[in-house]
Amino acid sequence: MIDKMRFAVMLTGFALVAGTAHAQSSQNLSRAELKTMMETAHSSDQYQELASYFRWRQQVFGERAHTELVEWDRRSQIIGSIAEKYPRPVDSSRNRYEYFSYEEQQMSQKAAYYEKLSETATR
Repeated sequence: MIDKMRFAVMLTGFALVAGTAHAQSSQNLSRAELKTMMETAHSSDQYQELASYFRWRQQVFGERAHTELVEWDRRSQIIGSIAEKYPRPVDSSRNRYEYFSYEEQQMSQKAAYYEKLSETATR
């Protein structure tokens, strides 16, 4: 019974590692590789891979935006002196939040574009 449990745990672990490695292989693209993929993509699978890459980037920027929103809220609670210097820490957090939110939106649009191309492309 213990051997079956060990085997099941090992098999599950292997499946997780293999799935993570495959997912990370398409997520660790350089700009040149991404540009090449975007220029040469013509099949549904290639478009779907690009869409999944941009969905992953959207998620990353969403997480960063949320973290910065929390930091912005924390910094807005700090009351400074009258002679504050610009940019204040709260302004920096707001600017970073807006940047990450904008990038999240851009990645969402790119992912939607490639998902649409994936649906219309021939397999």
